[in-house]
Amino acid sequence: MLVLAAGLLLPQIIGQNGGSVFAATVSHDSQSKPQPAMTPRAVTFEPMAFSDLPGWATDDHLAAWKAFLASCKPVLKAGARPATDGVAGSPEALINICAQALAMAKSVRTRSEARQFFEANFQPHRVVGGDPEGLLTGYYEPLIKGSRTPTPVYKVPIYRRPPDLVNVVAESERGAKSGSFTHQRKTEKGLEPHLTREEIERGGLAGHGLELLYLKDEVDVFFMQVQGSGRIELPNGEKVRVTYDGKNGYPYTSIGKALIEDGKLTADEMSLKSLKGWLKSDKDRAQPVMWKNKSYVFFKELSGAQAKAPVGVMGIPLQTGRSLAVDTSYYAIGTPIYVDAPHITHATKSRVFQRLMVAQDVGSAIKGTERGDIYFGSGDKAGRLAGVTKQPGHLYALLPVDGENVAVPDPKTASMEP
Repeated sequence: MLVLAAGLLLPQIIGQNGGSVFAATVSHDSQSKPQPAMTPRAVTFEPMAFSDLPGWATDDHLAAWKAFLASCKPVLKAGARPATDGVAGSPEALINICAQALAMAKSVRTRSEARQFFEANFQPHRVVGGDPEGLLTGYYEPLIKGSRTPTPVYKVPIYRRPPDLVNVVAESERGAKSGSFTHQRKTEKGLEPHLTREEIERGGLAGHGLELLYLKDEVDVFFMQVQGSGRIELPNGEKVRVTYDGKNGYPYTSIGKALIEDGKLTADEMSLKSLKGWLKSDKDRAQPVMWKNKSYVFFKELSGAQAKAPVGVMGIPLQTGRSLAVDTSYYAIGTPIYVDAPHITHATKSRVFQRLMVAQDVGSAIKGTERGDIYFGSGDKAGRLAGVTKQPGHLYALLPVDGENVAVPDPKTASMEP
C-alpha cells in the first residue's frame, strides 16, 4: 500500500496547457500564503485486481499502448526523479518499463497483446482517503485565423518566450505548484515578478522582437492561452502549430467567477461559449475583465516532426482521447491511469467513458488525487466535446509491479515556515 499525505480537491476548473475549457469560469487563489503547521491527512493507493476495473476487458488496449509509447522517449530523456517528490509509485521502475516497451514496440500488434503487456507490468491502485469526489474536464487544440505580420484584421500579437524569463519550478511541476510564482524575471537585482497580462497588453514587450504571430483580438489570444496550444491558419491557407513555451509566472485567476460575482452572468449561464460571446460582444468592456487574470502564456512554433501533433509536458505528443493532464504531486508523467467516468456520455461510441489513459500533461487547476483533464483533439468538434465535459469520475493508477511503496509529503498540507 502506498501512503501519502493529500490535500482536498478544490472546486477549481481552470488551467493552462492542459487546461479545461471551463478554465475561465471558476476562480483560483491568486497567491499562496504561508499557513501554520498542520497534520497531513493520510491517503492510500491500495492495490486491486484488473478485473475490478469497470470496463477494463472491453477497452481498446492497443490504443492505450500507442499512447503509452508516445510518452516513453520523453520519460527516458527526462530521467528518474526521487521517489520522495510526492509521486505515487517508483519513477525508476516506470523508466525501466518504458525502456522495455520501446524495445518491443513492433511486437505488440493486437489489443490482446497490449492488454497482456499492461497486466504483466502494472497493477491498478485505487485512491482511499483522497478527494471526496473525482472530476473530469476536457481541453483541446483550437484552430484560429491569424497572420505572421500585423494587418488591420490581425493586429494582436502572441509572444515568444522573453530571454529574461526564468523557471522557478520544473515545467512538469508547474501545475502542482501553481499557487505561487512558477516563473520570474531575471534582473541585475535578482529574480523579480515578470510583467502582468495588463502590462504586456499595454505594450510592455513591444519593440523587443518577440512577436510570433498575430491574431484578431485579445479574446482569441486569451482562450488559446487557456488551452496552451493552437493551430493558426494563415491568410494563404497554411496552418502552423504553436505550443506553450512558458508563462509570466502569476497564478491563474478566473474571470468567469468575477463575472458571476458581479452579476454579469449566472452560474447556470456560464460556459465557454457564453463567456466568449460576452467578451467578444464588447471588447472595451472585456479587456479590464481579462486583466484580472495576471497570468500570461508565451508560445513557440513547432516545425518538422514535432509539428505533427500538439505536445504536452516534456514535449510528449498528445493522443486524442488518451492523454490526461494530472496533478504531478501524485502521478509521475507517463503513468497509465484508468479513467472511470460513466457520466461522460458524449465522447464515446459506447456511451460510457471507461478507458486507460496516460498522464502526459499538467494544468494550473489540475489538483487532487482524482482530478483529470482529458485531451479531446484539434478543431471545432474537439472543442465542442471538451466544452461540455465536466463530470464526476474516478482515477485508478497503474503502478509498476516492482515499484517501491514509499511515504511522501504532500506539498499542500505539509508544514510551512512563515
